[in-house]
Amino acid sequence: MIAGKLEDLEKRFEQIEADMARPAATSTIEEYKKLSREHAQLRELVTIFREWKRIGEELQKARKMIQQEAEEEMRGLAREEAALLEKENERLESLLKGKLLSKDEQQVENTFLEIRGGTGGEEAALFARDLFSMYMKYAEKMRWKTEILTMSMSDLGGFKEVTVAIEAPEAFKRLKYESGVHRVQRVPETESQGRIHTSTVTVAVLPEPEELELNINAEDLRIDVYRSSGPGGQHVTRPIPLSGSPICPRVSW
Repeated sequence: MIAGKLEDLEKRFEQIEADMARPAATSTIEEYKKLSREHAQLRELVTIFREWKRIGEELQKARKMIQQEAEEEMRGLAREEAALLEKENERLESLLKGKLLSKDEQQVENTFLEIRGGTGGEEAALFARDLFSMYMKYAEKMRWKTEILTMSMSDLGGFKEVTVAIEAPEAFKRLKYESGVHRVQRVPETESQGRIHTSTVTVAVLPEPEELELNINAEDLRIDVYRSSGPGGQHVTRPIPLSGSPICPRVSW
């Protein structure tokens, strides 16, 4: 199964190389950049896969020699070579599995960071503001491009909710373990008697979903039209959406 997946990726890599070599295949700079990024992501994986296949072929030859060679000395040399090739084959296979598991993370272009104040009221909102400030300073240090998408502030300047888009391929990999509930125990700014309060904030780190192209054939649609019988509807003709129908286009008469 892993070999089949790698074969598909190798074919895709070869197709990208062919497209990049043909100017007609990349009509815009953006298309060329997109192919270049995908080519760079696949290059190391495909290089290791090709070496794994080569080692596998050499291993098969060594095993065949062990079975067919008449001289004991030659069989002994073949056994030594086969032992070395088996170790290298296992190492490369393990490396390939690790690369395949992390490939989805490598393909993430943009990341969404969402911070929500939880238990603790105003103190939770202030804690959310502190976390937001920490993540933004880290993003600035990493030279990531950030954009605030939504923000809801509390009366004391904290954040009830804030969502940030981060444009950096490595952002998701570095931030994904921040997802979850964060808790702080401290004397809040709103506490006049010096008591320690526990507040929580929820952090979600999500990869930007891929754009999906949805094509709906006209023959797959069914539109029912009903006429209003009462004067309140002015006898208007309007389409009624079917239960479970993905869309209901407007009908004009």
